[in-house]
This record gives sequence, structure tokens and C-alpha cells, in this order.
Amino acid sequence: MAEKDYAQIAHDMNTLAAFEGVRDVASLNADELRRVVGAPQVDVLTLFGGAPLAGADAFACAMRAGVAKTYAIVGGVGHTTPAFRAKTRALRPEVEFADDASEAEVFDAYLRARHGLSADLLECESTNCGANVINLRALLAKRGVACGSMVYIHDVSMQRRMSAQIEKEMPGVLRVNYAAYQVCVELRDALATDGSTLSRLAFDREPLGMWDMGHYLTLLMGEVARLTDDENGYGPAGAGFIAHVDVPAEVTAAWTRLREVFPGSVRVAVPSSAS
Repeated sequence: MAEKDYAQIAHDMNTLAAFEGVRDVASLNADELRRVVGAPQVDVLTLFGGAPLAGADAFACAMRAGVAKTYAIVGGVGHTTPAFRAKTRALRPEVEFADDASEAEVFDAYLRARHGLSADLLECESTNCGANVINLRALLAKRGVACGSMVYIHDVSMQRRMSAQIEKEMPGVLRVNYAAYQVCVELRDALATDGSTLSRLAFDREPLGMWDMGHYLTLLMGEVARLTDDENGYGPAGAGFIAHVDVPAEVTAAWTRLREVFPGSVRVAVPSSAS
């Protein structure tokens, strides 16, 4: 593939990430919340399973900054949980958790070991974004936690869908998005075995636990399909599952070009994780 094609791929992946990886505040601190929410604190800060470990680091920084009254971690056991456990142990062998731990429990163990912090609430049963929010809502109600405003952290690829899910399931809650990390895909020179220099795709930086490039592509590609209100997305095939999302034409165009180059890159739903 020619270098100009790699440049187009990088541009298109960054277009998808910019759309999906929403951040309503530049950072999680009192000044930014006051600017966006009108107060230095929100009622609840939530970290959702599915984010890499960098999401837990962002969560820890926000806890230290005192941005919320209640701190919750949400996530059960899904098809990617075994890989998440294995990666956490490889990157941070000092973090201890059970072999069958949920993603919320793994995140909480990491917070304790790495940052000396612990969440107020853990939700350990949900396996998809719909159940994530429904179970969180039920847990907050059970514990008597008022939630008029919430900051939530998820993987870049799933942040916008989570926002639409919360809009649907928790109407009236003031929502603040904070994607777990921000990266750009770029061209980077790599020395080939024959001594020539070839351009390759790479991240401008790699947050802790970041996905490999191929998996990152499938995450980005799968979300556009899920956010599109048509027979293949959440519309007629799943009416009312999330609130409506307007997908810009440039995002659809980028997705279409990437699908032509990588026809198997659109991540499909896993029945075992459906609710």
C-alpha cells in the first residue's frame, strides 16, 4: 500500500476517534466543571468497563481532585474480560484480583494497588452498555444516591454511545463526557529488513493498556454501525435502544473508505454479552 493510502487511513481513523471520543471538559477539575456544569462537583463520577487501564488513571486523578460526591465503577464479565485481566497482570503484576473478577473489580484492585484509592460503588453484573446504565441507575437508587449530574469515563470508541445510552435511560441527568484517553494515529518511519524505510501506522502516544492498532480499528469501526439509525444499527433493528445520534457525513465517508480497505474490520455484536 502506498504511503498516501496510509495517510488517508490515519486521517480516517482520527476522524472516527474525534467523533466517538467525546470530551466535554478539557480536564477533570473544579474549574472545568464550574465552566460546563456551573458547580465544582457533580453528583457521580463513573468509570465504565471496556476502557484500558488509562481510564482508571484518569478516574484516580479525578478522585484526587474531588470532582464528585460519589465514585462508581461499572462492568461485569464479557467476552474481552479474560484478555483485560491478562493484560492488567502483565502490566501491573502487583495488582491482585480473583481469576473470575469482573472488570469493575479489576479496576478497583488497580486503583487500590496503584493509587491507594477505592470507589464507593461497584457494579459487577452488566455486560453491555445498556445493562451498564440500567444497573448503575438501579444501584444508585438502592444506595440512595441522588444523581442530577454525572461525569463518565469510557473507551474513546464507546464514549458517544454511552452518552446516548445515559440520555435514554437517565433522562434529566446533566451528562459530562470524558473519554479515557486521546491519541492520534500517524505515520511513523520503520526500518525494513532490507534496510529501506517504510511508513507505518502508529499512535502518537500510548496510554497504559492501549489496544494494538488492529483492535483499535475494529472498535472504532464497530461503533459507527451501532450509532447509525438504520436497519443495521440501533434504529428499526433495535428501536429505542439508545437516544438518536446524528452521524456527520464526514464520519460516514471515513468509515466507508476504511471498510473498503479493511472489509473485516467492523466489530459484530457478541450474543453472549447481550441482555
